[in-house]
Amino acid sequence: MQTITTVAEVHHALAEARRADKRVGFVPTMGYLHDGHLALIEASRAQCAVTVVSIFVNPTQFGPNEDLSTYPRDFQRDEKLCRDAGVAIVFAPGAKEVYPAQFETFIEPGELAKPLCGAFRPGHFRGVATVVSKLFNMVQPDVAFFGQKDFQQCAVVRRMAIDLNMPIEIVTVPTVREADRLAMSSRNRYLSEEDRGRALAISRGLFAAAEEFRLGERNVDKLIAIAKRHLETVDRLQYLELVDGDTLKPAASPLRRPAALCVAAYVGSTRLIDNVILQPTP
Repeated sequence: MQTITTVAEVHHALAEARRADKRVGFVPTMGYLHDGHLALIEASRAQCAVTVVSIFVNPTQFGPNEDLSTYPRDFQRDEKLCRDAGVAIVFAPGAKEVYPAQFETFIEPGELAKPLCGAFRPGHFRGVATVVSKLFNMVQPDVAFFGQKDFQQCAVVRRMAIDLNMPIEIVTVPTVREADRLAMSSRNRYLSEEDRGRALAISRGLFAAAEEFRLGERNVDKLIAIAKRHLETVDRLQYLELVDGDTLKPAASPLRRPAALCVAAYVGSTRLIDNVILQPTP
């Protein structure tokens, strides 16, 4: 495994693979890797000859009062996990490599970036779209892998790739969960033991609604209400919405199209997001 820090090194390291027409998979991360990231790496290795993992805590997707300075970092641990997982290249650029002096060009996503997290984190998806597009240009992968937990991010990135004619396949990998169904997240380390127990209300609510959907419930308001009943132990429910799986607009009753039940909530001072996909049968 190579660990490299510059765009020139990335191009040089991948030159042989490209000459041999080998398929390059890419897993963009902000580090502090967990089993969810490892599932993305596993998916890439199953589909591609070469897997590149980037580790970069992107400052442009954090708001002024968010956790950029305290976001968990452990680069040596991340390197070992990548090596053990069979990653070919870890790309760990510094901030100046990604955002050189006088940088001023950003990508402004459209309607998909406005609801859900976009409504509460102004500029977040502008930062996400910009850094992902830059990383795509740096690595030039054939396929990029993202986790379903970040459902809206997947939608924004997929739309960007289509709109800007990026020759990259976007693959969404199902959310990986702890044994107690808490969605894996680098931010879970912020949770105290008590908070972690209360955080389980999020997945309980989502899976309760998903079970009622499986049993035949198709009324959007009822499905949201079922999930909400389980969320009383969170400290602040930021949003709980059932949205169309393609447009992210509020889903209509009766539910006949694929939809996502999405939640963002604070447990203690930690903001957690999660979702379940509801897929009506024909």
